[in-house]
Amino acid sequence: MAEDSINKYQLIVIGGSAGSLDVLLHVIPKLKADFHIPIVLVLHRMNSYDSTLTELIATKTVLKVKEVEDKEPQKEGYIYIAPADYHLLIEKDRMFSLDFSEKVNFSRPSIDITFASAADAFGEKAVCILLSGANADGVDGMQAIKNAGGLVVVQDPKTAEVSFMPAQAILNVEVDKILKIDEMAGFINSLA
Repeated sequence: MAEDSINKYQLIVIGGSAGSLDVLLHVIPKLKADFHIPIVLVLHRMNSYDSTLTELIATKTVLKVKEVEDKEPQKEGYIYIAPADYHLLIEKDRMFSLDFSEKVNFSRPSIDITFASAADAFGEKAVCILLSGANADGVDGMQAIKNAGGLVVVQDPKTAEVSFMPAQAILNVEVDKILKIDEMAGFINSLA
């Protein structure tokens, strides 16, 4: 039984918008150095190319951090960042692909698209975490992960700089956990 729980999850996707970067900068430095489950960050941000987000996250962790490239395979021990102005999809063969189709919930990258593709590729082995944000992006994708048997987690709206996104998830999805910012790193570490 313990062996099943050790290998239960194989991908963590974290989505957020306004106010979510501060949460990540609090959580990421506390992740274990040997954390092996790939983590994918999908954040709403400016359209122009900007590597500062990747560089900023990389200064906060010993884990490897990189912006996703099209047709790139996932590797353990990495934090992947969705590039600005592309939807990030996870293929069934566990490769990443990038898409420039129309915006979803006024956003590209769309959290919904990445969560839904993670549900298709990983099913019950996927974990999604939805952070602070100002629109409902992520709610439909979170439901897809829930329907696939994966784990759905939301930032406590009371701790969110912008509570709308996590509040919408709680209203519309049967979430598994609602976490305060100080509880997130411990929870994520417990998954590995």
